[in-house]
Amino acid sequence: MGFWLLCCRLFGLLMTFFFLVNYDTIFCVLQTHGLAEYIAQEEMDRKTGYWWSLDSKFIAFTQVDSSEVPLFRIMHQGKNSVGSEAQEDHAYPFAGATNVKVRLGVVSAAGGPITWMDLLCGGSDQANNEEEYLARVHWMLGNNLTAQILNRSHSKLKILKFDIKTGQRKTILVEEEVTWVSLHDCFTPLDKGVTRFSGGFIWASEKTGFRHLYLYDANATCLGPLTEGDWMVEQIAGVNEAAGFVYFTGTLDGPLESNLYCAKLFPYGNNPLEPPVRLTHSKGKHVVVLDHHMRTFVDIHDSLNSPPRVLICSLEDGSIIAPLYEQPFTIPRFKRRQLEPPELVEIPADDGTTLYGALYKPDVTRFGPPPYKTLINVYGGPSVQLVSDSWINTVDMKAQFLRSQGILVWKMDNRGTARRGLKFEGSLKYKAGQIDADDQLIGAEWLIKRGLAKAGHIGVYGWSYGGYLSAMTLARFPDVFRCAVSGAPVTSWDGYDTFYTEKYMGLPSENPSGYEKSSVMHHVNKMKGRLLLVHGMIDENVHFRHTARLVNALVAAGKSYELLIFPDERHMPRQHRDRIYMEERIWDFIERSL
Repeated sequence: MGFWLLCCRLFGLLMTFFFLVNYDTIFCVLQTHGLAEYIAQEEMDRKTGYWWSLDSKFIAFTQVDSSEVPLFRIMHQGKNSVGSEAQEDHAYPFAGATNVKVRLGVVSAAGGPITWMDLLCGGSDQANNEEEYLARVHWMLGNNLTAQILNRSHSKLKILKFDIKTGQRKTILVEEEVTWVSLHDCFTPLDKGVTRFSGGFIWASEKTGFRHLYLYDANATCLGPLTEGDWMVEQIAGVNEAAGFVYFTGTLDGPLESNLYCAKLFPYGNNPLEPPVRLTHSKGKHVVVLDHHMRTFVDIHDSLNSPPRVLICSLEDGSIIAPLYEQPFTIPRFKRRQLEPPELVEIPADDGTTLYGALYKPDVTRFGPPPYKTLINVYGGPSVQLVSDSWINTVDMKAQFLRSQGILVWKMDNRGTARRGLKFEGSLKYKAGQIDADDQLIGAEWLIKRGLAKAGHIGVYGWSYGGYLSAMTLARFPDVFRCAVSGAPVTSWDGYDTFYTEKYMGLPSENPSGYEKSSVMHHVNKMKGRLLLVHGMIDENVHFRHTARLVNALVAAGKSYELLIFPDERHMPRQHRDRIYMEERIWDFIERSL
């Protein structure tokens, strides 16, 4: 009964909403408790707004006030009905505008008064606001509550520790970067072993240019690094405090792979830092889950030549204890689909930086030697990597279908994309639609120079940021690219949200020329090729307004375009019928245009 009583009380806390009726008699939630706001969910990868203490006696929770964020209305144009049933309102903070206000409170699981922490995030449109975003919340040993707070310009992150009885705060760590501070989930309190570091924590920093782990004691004094080098730690998989080991995934063996490693938790002395020990032994990508006793781990492994397989392995040396699931690449089901893994290649950017590409070549016995009609599959935005040694690239059925129709498919991760360190990713700062598009041009020219493709017969396809970049490359480089499929594109960054946009582009008031140059509309006068715009009309992430604004610019410039809209779909068509229809229309466009 106690458990269910706690659940009911928590449910009551979460449902303490405050509603206000606006002039159209539409109910809008202006204040919520225990729920992550839109920016937290969409951009900060924080899906919750409440956190249980380690002893389950307290709940920390957010209070979100969106009353100062103007509502953006989305009309359901495809519905038969009108009025409130055919519209929805969102407190969507556009770049340069005010964010929601967020407070942090603590309440006993048994009920009683709320203690508010000395913190108020958001409610500002100023670049110098030091406490704009509540990014992460953690409980530590002794019911100490910590919160990670990011400033508006993304250049400074603070970790605050709170006294939950009084709400008083203390800053225990400050992370600052000229480029930006990226959020992660590597903050790990040390509280499971009786060591002299109990009450301390592990933190990850990019202060060397690559994300690495650092050990802090109970006084928040940094004792030194646990890892180092020109590679990055991705996630902490587990910590064995008693044995003195930290387990993590990272890119030590190359940015196209992900492996599990082990490093000493307390390496300090007169000896230099020892390199981590690799525990996963097959090339490719490894997703791992460690058991609570720190003896074994589940390894979900795949690569270009290996479908996902699930293994139980020893945490001592990575040896396989037992396979749980395997499907060899040679089974008839895969053979029937004639899947051909792409060829991974390296090409230099104009500054000598290595860029990785993936080639899906048509069968020369069926279609003859190159050059071929070519389609570039692009994303190109931050926090995403397309090219890797992963089965997901082999089972890219769009690429495999195009290859089977005699079209060469090319993917390349330009500067600004993920898993290459802060300098590589930071190349994008204030340069969206510039350096990323420039690199995609370099990739296209590389294909032309090697006789694989020819100018005037190259198309681009992408969705979301990739939709933006496909439209941008078509407009900026009209003599190279013949057509583009632009799905749910951002067309002007002043129409996207605060957190994402300002991290990479700054405030519109402080970077007006950058915002102008990064807009697709700024370049449409040069466009010669064919453009297919695809968008869901109730997209609550990249609003249909982006496509509408681009259409206005195309009309004003006298440029032709094709438009494929889905009145009842959001950021990506989800209904099976709509997906089939979309793919058929896209293929028809590619076939006509290349």
